[in-house]
Amino acid sequence: MNTVRTELTGDAGLPSMHQPLGLAALLRAATAGSDLTPLGESLLEHVKRHDDPYALLDLSLVLQLKYQKAAALAVQQQALQMTRHYRLQSAQTIKTPLKVLVLQAPGDLMANTPFECLLENADLQIEVLYVDARPRGNAELPEHDVIFVAACASDETAGVLAQIASLTSGTGCRVLNRSEHIAKTMRDTAYALLGAAPGICMARTVRLSRERVNEAASGALQLSEVLLGAKYPLIIRPIGSHAGQGLAQVSDAQELARYMAESDAVEYYMAPFIDYSSADGLFRKYRIVMIEGTPFVCHMGISKEWIVHYPYAEMSMHPDRREEESHLMASFDTDFAVRHREAFRNVAELTGLDYVGFDCAETSDGLLLIFEIATGMVVHDLDDQSIFPYKVPQIRRVADAFHEMLRGAAANADKIQRPASEA
Repeated sequence: MNTVRTELTGDAGLPSMHQPLGLAALLRAATAGSDLTPLGESLLEHVKRHDDPYALLDLSLVLQLKYQKAAALAVQQQALQMTRHYRLQSAQTIKTPLKVLVLQAPGDLMANTPFECLLENADLQIEVLYVDARPRGNAELPEHDVIFVAACASDETAGVLAQIASLTSGTGCRVLNRSEHIAKTMRDTAYALLGAAPGICMARTVRLSRERVNEAASGALQLSEVLLGAKYPLIIRPIGSHAGQGLAQVSDAQELARYMAESDAVEYYMAPFIDYSSADGLFRKYRIVMIEGTPFVCHMGISKEWIVHYPYAEMSMHPDRREEESHLMASFDTDFAVRHREAFRNVAELTGLDYVGFDCAETSDGLLLIFEIATGMVVHDLDDQSIFPYKVPQIRRVADAFHEMLRGAAANADKIQRPASEA
């Protein structure tokens, strides 16, 4: 197993400031199986001797990638107490580079759009400002040509999104992914927004307290009261869970009761299960992003299980499934995107988002079955290129489109410049 280290000393062995690695580089290393422990130890020793918020941010990322969330968030908070304004990337070849201001929320890797994975090689000056829910009065934003709101929708970020709306109200520059639109992507509000749109199928999703779910499990509450006639099987997951954590299918009240006995969450999402298996009995799930209304496919997972994660052993072990994914990417613009043109148009228009992703499938009657819509879905080219060689050029197309969105937004805005300031 490879290890990841970083140089923390200057000339003659004297300590110097840490050169940040950032999310994209660290995620690439972790995905490749590199051991991040030596890097974490080096960063820890460094921050014991130096007040270096950039090193603390990298240490927080390392801890998150090693599944030490509580420690990671504590370290992140230390960094934000020093400063909330960071320059994550500087343009190297442009005299007057495009200045992209990214507004982020404090939190874990799911709290913000992982834009770094799409701008890893872009010649841009990227400034990041962390915003919390506290009112900031007349605080000014760092100098910028375009703003991208990276904070995602969740219970924890509701106040952050409200503050971002206030902060961006006075800029003359273009604001991409305005916070009032991001708020529409919560699972229950997304259903209310898109569930009845032409070309789209979504399971009616409701938010229930633990008490109400237990009432349903005991029979004291009829499911038809909250899910409008829905019957078992049902899908249940804790509020705020991602990547299939806590996600389960329950076939009757007894299974629901057993699920609740093993879960300690306070609130849950529940929805009817929609069988999206294909004629061959396999489940096909797609990740798609919309960039200024144009759809791009990022991956397709094929599995015998209804919960489809990507990548996973089934894709690695089955060349025919990888061939199908490769064909999908090659033909997407002329086939899949054409079949679901109406659905894609409705997603773009109803959400009002410049950049948004969703996981989806196709129903037997040809509708686009959307499971989840969010601005924080990970899009990357980190998979083993010897196994997935077709992914790199496809994700490069996505990255190029994201980059051009930023440049186009800056070029077409009535720009004003604001003096730089720390949070």
